[in-house]
Amino acid sequence: MPTDEQLAAGLLGRVDHGRLAASMRALPFLATARHIVVGGRVLLRMHKGHGHHSACAGSVVAYGADNLGSPRTGEGSHWSVQVVGVCETVEPTAAQLALFGPAPRRVDEAAFEPVYLEVTPEFVTVHSTDGGLELAHRHCP
Repeated sequence: MPTDEQLAAGLLGRVDHGRLAASMRALPFLATARHIVVGGRVLLRMHKGHGHHSACAGSVVAYGADNLGSPRTGEGSHWSVQVVGVCETVEPTAAQLALFGPAPRRVDEAAFEPVYLEVTPEFVTVHSTDGGLELAHRHCP
């Protein structure tokens, strides 16, 4: 039976994008990001032009992804994953960059300039509908 972290990592591997939740000047915001999971950490690629990364680095953030907008698959369930932890700016390796795949050329009419963040999980939550997945909610060691 997989651990909660393994279940979350496997589910995150099924989708490419999610939403980063943080606060900027005491106001909450959500930002989309491309993600990969490497060594138990969630690496994010975001557009630097919005400045969201500067509010996230050194802070506790939440990152979530799901398949809620997808038709039900053979497993018969929808799921969502949330990872909460400390976020830091990182420089990915060449192998990690390859895992991200090609970047968009433009975001909101501006040239895409990537910035990379890493979330070290403290809490991982997995929810599913119709009992298709084992529910998980726990503190990461």
